[in-house]
Amino acid sequence: MDRKEILKKSKRRRILREHAQLYGMMAPVLIHIFIFSYVPLYGILIAFQDYFPGASFLSFSGNTHWVGLKHLYKFVNSIYFGRLLGNTIRLSLLNLAFGFWIPIAFALLVNEIPYRKYKKFVQTASYLPHFISTVIVAGMVLSFVSKDGLVNSVLSVFGVKAQAWNVKAKAFPTIYTTTNVWKSFGWGAILYLSSISSIDPNLYEATRIDGANRWQQMIHITVPLIKNTIAINLIMSIGGILGANSELILLLYNANVYKTADVFGTYVYREGLLSGSFSFGTMVGLFTQIINFTLVFGANWLSNKLTDFGLW
Repeated sequence: MDRKEILKKSKRRRILREHAQLYGMMAPVLIHIFIFSYVPLYGILIAFQDYFPGASFLSFSGNTHWVGLKHLYKFVNSIYFGRLLGNTIRLSLLNLAFGFWIPIAFALLVNEIPYRKYKKFVQTASYLPHFISTVIVAGMVLSFVSKDGLVNSVLSVFGVKAQAWNVKAKAFPTIYTTTNVWKSFGWGAILYLSSISSIDPNLYEATRIDGANRWQQMIHITVPLIKNTIAINLIMSIGGILGANSELILLLYNANVYKTADVFGTYVYREGLLSGSFSFGTMVGLFTQIINFTLVFGANWLSNKLTDFGLW
């Protein structure tokens, strides 16, 4: 072994010793990710089988019934595929259109609040809904939009006839988007507020001396300096277009609103879990994740081209 190789090994050992505590802190997280995110990937095999509970995922004795892409063909040619695809994209785009920019605008506005105590109160009040159980939120919303609920009480003041909005298919996208945005915008703003807090105050002071008002400081300093954070969140949001908030939808929807509420996630729940078609449900889930993964790569490439910044 030559001197160069010995020096390289010595350098690696020194780096390991210097960062031993950091690696020790990372170890539990990495182990958790490996156990709960990578080990279960073994179960993807059943997407290409006619699996039944108790059967082996992988058997070399001929007991495993491989069917290839049979379940994918069945799903794509299903009479529900067009509706599921349309609803999933529509609800996700609505959530992206409103849920993406509202946290940014809210963070910018909160940053302009001069009174520290009021600023903390607004921040705390805004992200509290994030910690409320989705089950409780859905129950509240359903009671609000029922025929004798709060929404109808308010609309009656303007002469609008009371209706059971929870069974109106056309009303579901609005109910879902409003609920989703209300529950998540305060929590989403925390990331932007932390990015804003890292901006050098001297930049604001210099522009203030040059005569810039607070609006100009926001447009020409704050927004450009948090564009990397905005780009990362946009990439991740685009990557989840086929992953609408299925948990919330399951709690809000009913058979009357399937026309506008049924998405890939709810379909997988009904067909994969309730009906016991585990192989079919796994294939549908795999299909949506592959599309989402492709969208993340596409969004990252576009971000690199337009802003010279991306996840990689």
